[in-house]
Amino acid sequence: MSKILVVDDEPDISELISLHLMREGHECICITNGLEVMPTALAQEPDLIVLDLMLPGQDGMSAFKRLRADTRTRSIPVIMLTAKTQTTDRINGLELGADDYLTKPFSPRELALRITAILRRTKKITHVSEMKTGDFHLDRKNMKFYHKGQPIDLTTTEFKLLAVLLENTSAVHTRAELLREVWGYSDDVATRTLDTHIKRLREKLGEAGRHVVTVRGTGYQFVMEAPATLAA
Repeated sequence: MSKILVVDDEPDISELISLHLMREGHECICITNGLEVMPTALAQEPDLIVLDLMLPGQDGMSAFKRLRADTRTRSIPVIMLTAKTQTTDRINGLELGADDYLTKPFSPRELALRITAILRRTKKITHVSEMKTGDFHLDRKNMKFYHKGQPIDLTTTEFKLLAVLLENTSAVHTRAELLREVWGYSDDVATRTLDTHIKRLREKLGEAGRHVVTVRGTGYQFVMEAPATLAA
């Protein structure tokens, strides 16, 4: 059983989501105010959060930024749920590190399937043993990454992206493959999100960011012998 925190100020929506998720065997906690998100997440430690963006007290995007800014809640997967349909809203949410984005009206069954997919990926990463490659150390159990013994602070999405790249340093990972493995789907909107996450990952890696190489027209590759400069 997984614990799901549902944040929506519309009782009918919360009830609908809870009904379908409980049928799937999940435990649901429902709140209606954006100001309640952080204290509830800290107290309940949910496995995943379904977060509406239009909330009283504090909007969902601000609440999400607080979640990602705190090390205690940074690794909790978040699906953004909103009536907003503009492409920019979806891009902004994904670029900030949301695990998925669903617009209203939505299919409760589709939401349940997306939650299952995210939890499956998260648990897969959490329970696999550590991996050491050269100066890089990936501690999947504790979601920690180290370069030359120094910890590097990564978001959950950045960690998953780096884990996929490090699993097979000899392979070129296509954009479609990375989008499928890290986000669970592939489309043109998410392609921009992938590029943004690669850019931020390189920035956090510092001089080691040269190991993440762009393969033009295909995707990305993690190379052990890093070039002096890298393609954007």
